[in-house]
Amino acid sequence: MGESGGRPRAVVIGAGIGGLASAVALCAAGWDVTVCERAPLVEPVGSGLALAPNGLRALDAIGQDCQGLARLGLDGPGLAGSELGDELRAHAVRQTMGIRRPDGRWLLRAGSGSVVSDRFGDGIILLPRSRVVEALLTRMPEGVLALSTEVLSVSPSGRVVSASGEVTADLVVAADGIGSPVRAALWPDEPGLKYAGFTTWRVIVSPDAGAYPMAETWGRGAVFGVMPLADGRVYCYAAAPAPQGEHAPDDELAEMARRFGGWHEPIPALLAAAAPGRVLRHDVAELARPLPAFNHGRVALLGDAAHPMTPNLGQGACQALEDAVVLARMVGGPAGVRASGWSSVESALVGYSAARVKRTQDVVRWSRRAGAMTTWTSPVAVALRDTLASVMGKLNPAAALRGLSGIYDWQPPE
Repeated sequence: MGESGGRPRAVVIGAGIGGLASAVALCAAGWDVTVCERAPLVEPVGSGLALAPNGLRALDAIGQDCQGLARLGLDGPGLAGSELGDELRAHAVRQTMGIRRPDGRWLLRAGSGSVVSDRFGDGIILLPRSRVVEALLTRMPEGVLALSTEVLSVSPSGRVVSASGEVTADLVVAADGIGSPVRAALWPDEPGLKYAGFTTWRVIVSPDAGAYPMAETWGRGAVFGVMPLADGRVYCYAAAPAPQGEHAPDDELAEMARRFGGWHEPIPALLAAAAPGRVLRHDVAELARPLPAFNHGRVALLGDAAHPMTPNLGQGACQALEDAVVLARMVGGPAGVRASGWSSVESALVGYSAARVKRTQDVVRWSRRAGAMTTWTSPVAVALRDTLASVMGKLNPAAALRGLSGIYDWQPPE
C-alpha cells in the first residue's frame, strides 16, 4: 500500500527502544506506522540503562513532536503536552563519577550530576530499560504495534513480506537488532559481526536496605559496575575477556561470584542477594567493518542493526534515539518528504545516512577504546591506567568529561 488517508506509510521492524522511538517519532511527523514485532508481547526484559545528555535531548525532541499527534486526531494516553524526557528523569538516579580498585581503594571519586549538567545542559541518568520501553509505548497510537508478526523479507522498493501478508511501504525502518536479517539480506557483501573479545553479565538486584555507592571497579582484565536505581534496586554489570560462546557450567550468577566474589564490598553482598537465573550474559560483538551507508532504496537501518557497539560508554540506546529523531525529521512532517526539502523518501534517506554514518562510527570507535582500557590484563598497563585515573581524580575529575564533548554535545536537527 502507498499512502493511507493522505499520509505516507512506514513499516518499522522491531519493537526495541530504537524501533519504538522511531515509530513514535514518525507518528508525530504524520506518518501512518506499523511496528512489526515477532514476539507475542513487548515484555519488560533487560536490565539497567544509562541515558546521557544526548539521549535525553533526543527524548525531549520526540516528546515535543508528540504534541503534533493531537492535531492529527491521533491522540492517545498521555500524549498531548507530555514531555517524554522529563517523565523519565523523574524515575531516574543521576549518575556520579567513581572508579575503584578490587581492594576497594578509590581511584577517582566525584559527584558528576552537577558537573555533567553544567557542562552539557543535562546529567546522566540511570533507570531500568523497561521504564524507557513503557514510556515509548504510552505515546504510540492504538493499532500501531503488530505483535507476533515476523518479517520474512524486505526489498529496497519497500515491499515487506510477513507471515500475515504483504505490504508495500513508502519507508521501511529496520530496527531488528544486532543480528539484523535485513542488514544481512540487503548488504550481502559486508562481512557482518565479529566478537569484540569480551563478555558481559547484567543483573538487577533487590538487596536489603542500605546505601550502595555508585561506582565502577577496574580490575586486571575485568570491570564491575554498581548502579543504584530510584526504586531501591541496584543494577550490577560486569565484563571480562572470555572465549566466544562460553557459558558457565552451572549458572551465570555462580560464574560472577567466582570472578568477582573476592572483590570489595558491596560486590559480594550484592551477588549474594541476586536471584539465580536472572543474570543476563552476552558476548559483545560489533561489525567487522562499518557499513558505508544506512540506506538502501526505501529501507533505513537504525540502532544496533546499523551500528552495534561495545557498551563501555553507555551509548547504544542513546545513538538509537538520535537515529530515530534524525530519521523522522529528515523524511518530513504531515506533508511528507517534500516538506523537509527532499524530492523523495530515497533522497531523504541519503540525507539520514550522511548525517548518521560518520557520527556513529566515531562513537563506535571511542567505545571500543574505552572497552580495551577497562579489560587490559598486562600488570604494567593496569598500573599505568590506575595511576592516571588516580591523578586525574585528585587534580581535576571534570577533565575526564572533555573527551565526551563530541558525544554529549549533539543537538537534534531542526
